[in-house]
Amino acid sequence: MNAAMAGTRAVGLDIGGTKTHGVVLGEDGSIVAQVREVTRPGADGVVATAERVFDALVSRSGGSGNGLACRVGVGVPGLVDGERGMLRHAVNLGVNGDDLPLRDLLAARLGHDVVVENDVNAAALAARALVGADDVVYLSVGTGLAAGLVVDGRLRRGEHGAAGEIGHLPVDPAGAACGCGQTGCLETIASGRALARAWPTTDGPPAAALFAAAAAGDPEAVAVRDRFCWGVASAIRALGLTIDPERIVLGGGVAEVGEPLREQVVRQLRSLGEGSPFLASLGLADRLSMVPLHYPVAAVGAAILGR
Repeated sequence: MNAAMAGTRAVGLDIGGTKTHGVVLGEDGSIVAQVREVTRPGADGVVATAERVFDALVSRSGGSGNGLACRVGVGVPGLVDGERGMLRHAVNLGVNGDDLPLRDLLAARLGHDVVVENDVNAAALAARALVGADDVVYLSVGTGLAAGLVVDGRLRRGEHGAAGEIGHLPVDPAGAACGCGQTGCLETIASGRALARAWPTTDGPPAAALFAAAAAGDPEAVAVRDRFCWGVASAIRALGLTIDPERIVLGGGVAEVGEPLREQVVRQLRSLGEGSPFLASLGLADRLSMVPLHYPVAAVGAAILGR
């Protein structure tokens, strides 16, 4: 870890639709405690779950919150107004409609100042620390597809908080309808949701089952895998051409497949460059790395944010 993670102990909470993952970072940036709890939906449930995780973290890291950073960092899906600490349209959390003052609600329950950020943006801060670069794109391939952007060492959120919503870039006019209201978006090809539709299975996570079947030579699995990885590579190409980052870090639930995913995305990136000396010259495949397996990147990023 680099100096961005140095300092006093810090707490980060990654609040997701199914689980809330909390970590405590030591002064050197190492994870000294972590806790996972099932997230209760709705505003009251989200706040209560966060409090439960925070209390467990404090207990596991010495029994007192006095040695922790003055702010607790929180990463959460949905549209986040970090300046006002508001959350809206976090459908997976059961939070819809009017702005929810999540920062103030959590601060009152946790007894610490709180800073709130979109979860993918928070993860981008941890990705920056992992690779030690100031221009980093973190591409999250989870239930959906989205990117966190760090430009010149600072998060780029955009005017409406929509920077990095690469999953809603239409690439196939004849493709599937997307939940955003458009047609043929990258998220309908390269996301956990899309993969589960294309390769339904009861044999564990769909991504792991698909890559195993493709490795075993199943031609249908190979076709589904290749289209999926083409979609991920297309997202990387678009980000490379618009942001031109020093490093691109792949993460999210689907990335738990590990090295086989990186290898296939690299293969697709090199294929995209075969007919374009310009694209090939950008070396996008050489800039690509992955979050270490089982590393709680969003929770760590939230802790960095708080620190």
